[in-house]
Amino acid sequence: MAEPSKTYDPKTVEPKWYQRWIDNRDFEADATSKKKPFSIVMPPPNITGVLTLGHVLNNSIQDILARRARMQGFEVLWLPGMDHAGIGTQTAVEKWLRKNEGITRHDLGRERFLKRVLEWQDKHGGIIIQQLKRLGCSADWSRQRYTFDDDYVRAVERIFVELFKKDLIYRGRRMINWDPAAQTALSDEEVINKPQKGSLYYVRYEIVDQPGKFLEVATTRPETIMADTGVAVHPKDKRYADLVGKEVWRPLPREKIPVVADEGIDPKFGTGVLKVTPAHDKVDFEVGQRHKLPVIDVLHPDGKINCPAVPELDGLDRFEARKRAAELLQDRYLLSKTDAYENNVGFSDRSEVPIEPRLSEQWFLRYPKTKEALAVVEEHLIRFFPKHWEKVYAQWLANIQDWCISRQVWWGHRIPAWYCNGETRVQIDSPGEGWRQDEDTLDTWFSSWLWAYETMDPKTRKRFYPTSVLVTAPDIIFFWVARMIIAGLEFKPGKTAKIEDNIPFHDVFFTGLIRDKQGRKMSKSLGNSPDPLELIDKYGADGLRFGLMRIAPSGQDIRFDEKQIEEGRNFATKLWNVARFRQMHGSTQIAPGKLDRFNRSSFGELSIYAIEVLAQLNETIDAIEKGYREYQFNTVAQRLYDFIWSDYCDWFVEAAKTEIFSEDDAKKSSALAVMDYVLSAIVRLLHPFMPHITEELWSLLGLGKNSIQFAPLPKKVALKDVDLKKRKLVSPIYESVQAGRNLRAQARVASNQKAKYALRSKQSGLASEQQTIARLLNASELVIDSKFKAGPGTPIAATPLGEILLIVEVDRAAERERLDKEIAKAEDELRAVEEKLKNKSFVDRAPKQIVELHRERRANFAEQVRKLKEARDKLD
Repeated sequence: MAEPSKTYDPKTVEPKWYQRWIDNRDFEADATSKKKPFSIVMPPPNITGVLTLGHVLNNSIQDILARRARMQGFEVLWLPGMDHAGIGTQTAVEKWLRKNEGITRHDLGRERFLKRVLEWQDKHGGIIIQQLKRLGCSADWSRQRYTFDDDYVRAVERIFVELFKKDLIYRGRRMINWDPAAQTALSDEEVINKPQKGSLYYVRYEIVDQPGKFLEVATTRPETIMADTGVAVHPKDKRYADLVGKEVWRPLPREKIPVVADEGIDPKFGTGVLKVTPAHDKVDFEVGQRHKLPVIDVLHPDGKINCPAVPELDGLDRFEARKRAAELLQDRYLLSKTDAYENNVGFSDRSEVPIEPRLSEQWFLRYPKTKEALAVVEEHLIRFFPKHWEKVYAQWLANIQDWCISRQVWWGHRIPAWYCNGETRVQIDSPGEGWRQDEDTLDTWFSSWLWAYETMDPKTRKRFYPTSVLVTAPDIIFFWVARMIIAGLEFKPGKTAKIEDNIPFHDVFFTGLIRDKQGRKMSKSLGNSPDPLELIDKYGADGLRFGLMRIAPSGQDIRFDEKQIEEGRNFATKLWNVARFRQMHGSTQIAPGKLDRFNRSSFGELSIYAIEVLAQLNETIDAIEKGYREYQFNTVAQRLYDFIWSDYCDWFVEAAKTEIFSEDDAKKSSALAVMDYVLSAIVRLLHPFMPHITEELWSLLGLGKNSIQFAPLPKKVALKDVDLKKRKLVSPIYESVQAGRNLRAQARVASNQKAKYALRSKQSGLASEQQTIARLLNASELVIDSKFKAGPGTPIAATPLGEILLIVEVDRAAERERLDKEIAKAEDELRAVEEKLKNKSFVDRAPKQIVELHRERRANFAEQVRKLKEARDKLD
C-alpha cells in the first residue's frame, strides 16, 4: 500500500487515472449486460466548438449521474457526439476566408467551398472532445457519433421523405424570418426579441383627392416606405371612416396607394394608421392578403436597399437608409415629428443581427403528435426539473407554428428534393439525368431531433432507449427538447409501439445560465468568460467540477466566482491531508472488498464521537439521496462539503486522536475502524463529483480491489438506541468547544497557542471526556468544576454544558463590551420565545412537545442572561 505524497498534485493524478479508465474500457456500455440500463445522450457540442463554463456545468452533471449510476449497479451508456452546426461552422469558415484570402464562398463555388469546410473541420473539429476528457467525462467514446456520419445523414434524408409522403412537409411561399448576415431563413425559435431604443417617425401621406390634406402615419421603419402598398385603419375608428376606400400618395417614391379598413389594426398605436408593407412585416402581409394588396420587396438578401426608383436610398444598408429616409422626408416637409421609442426587435440567434420578415419560398413542417407530446409531460411520463418549465413547454405547444426547415447555407444536410422541367420529386437518390437537387440544406435542429435514438445501433437502442435523463439548457427547450419528444412519438423507435417505449427520455434537467459576479452573461467581448482549461491547470478538474457544482442552484442562474473554484481545490487538499494522517497509523481496518460486510459490531466499543459521526453519515446519505431525486446538485455538493470538512475532519478526526494516540489498543482499533469506514463512504459518495482524487485515495488506502467507479454506494450503519442516547452529549460538547475557541479569538490568543480553560458544569459523564475536550480546545489545562472561581475580568461564555472560562489576563473594558453584546443577543432570543408563549393560539394549537420545548428554551435563555450579567457585574 503506497503512502500519499505530502501534497496533492492533480496534474499528476488526473491524467494517470483517466488514461487507465480508457485503457480498461471502463466507460464502454455492454448492450448484452443483464444489469438494469441507465442512459444519457450528450447534447452534441458544435464540431468547431471549444470548452466553455456552460459545457463544464452541463457535462459535469451528466458525468455525476453516469458515475453514480455505475456505482448503483446499472449498465451505463453515456453516448457522446458532435453537431455539424450548419450556420455556425459555415460562418466561421467564411470569416476565415475573408480575413485570410479575401474571398467568399461564392467565389469558390459550392463544391470547392465544402471541401474547404471539411479541411477546416479536420483541423479545428473535435477539440472540445479532448477538452471534455480533461474534465474527466466518462462517456462511451467508442460510440461517439456525428450528425454527418453516413448512416445518420441517410436517416435524416429518410425521415424527410417519409414526412413529405405523409403531407407533413410541404414547400410554400410564406413570410419567414430572414437573417441578412448569414443570408438564410430561420425558424421562429431562432429569433430572440430584445428591447431596443429607437424612434417613432410620424410621416405625412397626402390624400389624393384632397390636396394639402394629409393622413399621418407613425412608423419605426421609414426605410421600407418604398414597399408600402396601402395604409390601413380600424373599421370602427371614426377619425378615418370617411377616408376608407380613398387613396393617398406614398411619399417614397410618390405613388397612389389605397386606404383600407382592417380589424387587425390597433387604433391606440401611434395615430391609429398603419402603413401596410406586405413584403417586410408578418402582420402587414396578413392585412395585404385580406385586401389583395401587391407585394413589393425593397431589400436585397444582405439587408441593403433595392429600390432604384429612390436613388438616394438604393444600395444603402437598411439602418443607414433609415436615417437617410427620415432626412428625405424632412426635406420634403413630410415628416411631422420624431419621438423616442422603445420596442422589441427580433434578433437572429445565430448572427446576433436584427432579422427581416421576408416573403420567401421555403420548406415547412407541420408538427405531428403535438397533443401526445403535451400529454406525456402533463401525465409525467416525462418529468421536467425544475417543474416550472412544464408551463413554458405547454404554452409553446399550444401556439405552435409550422417549422421553416430549409436553410440557404451550403454546409448541412442537403434537402432530398429534385427538380426537372417544372416537376418536383422528393426522394433520397437522383431520379436520373437532367434532375437538379434543391440547393438548400436542412435546419441543423432537423437532424438533431433524431439524436436520442438515431445515434444508437439496433442492439444498443433496444437496450438503452428510452434514455434515462437529458441534461440541457432551457434556451433550447423548443429547439431540441420538444422536437425530440415529438420525433420519438412520431417515428416510434422503441421496442414496442407503446408511448412509454417511444418517449426519448424519462427526466429532463434544465441547467441554469452562468453569469459573472455582476450578473452579466459571459462573453468574449466583455472579457468576463474564464477559460475552463486554465482553471483546470490552476485548480485541477476535480476542483473546477466541485467548486462549480456548489454554486449551481437548481434552475437558477449561477454567479461565477473563481474563489469558489479555489475552494474546490482546497477541499481536495483537505481530503488528501486527512487520508495522509490516516496512513500514518498503519493499514486500514477494512479488508478490500469487505465493505458490504461492515456493520455496527465491526467497530467494537464506540466512542460518543464515533457514534456521532456515524449518525451524521447516515443523515448525509439520506440528504444526498433526496438531493439526487430532486436533481439538487448544489445541495448534494454542499452537504458533502459540510460533512467531510466539518463533521468528519474538524470534529471527529480531531476528537478521535485521543483514542488513536492512547495506549488502549481496543479503543485505538475502534477509532481507526470508524475512521476507515467513514472515509471509504466519503470517497464513494464524493466520487461522481471528484472522480480522480477519490480513485487515487481508494487505491492508495487499499479500500477496494477494483476501480471505485464500480464500488457500491455506502449504506447506513444501523445504530442502537443506546448509541443514540450517548450521542446527545456530543453536540453540547462541540458547541462548548466552539464557544471556548471564540473566547480565545476575542482575547487574541493564537489558535496554536496552549491556553488554560475551566468548565463550570454539572453535566454527568464529562469526566471521561475531559481529555478529548481539552484536545479540541488546545488547552494546556482544563478544569471541570461546577464551583470554579475565577478572578474578575475572566472571559466567560454560556454553553449548553454550563459556563466555559478562558483563564487569561484580559482587557476589562473589552470583556465588558463583549459580555454586553452576548447579553443583548441572549435577551433578544428570550424575548422571541416569550412572545411565542404569550400567543394563546400557539400554546393551544401547537403539539405539546413543541410548546414544552419552547418553555425549556425560555428557561435556558433566562439562565444564560442571569449568568452573563453575573459575569459582567464581577468586572466592576
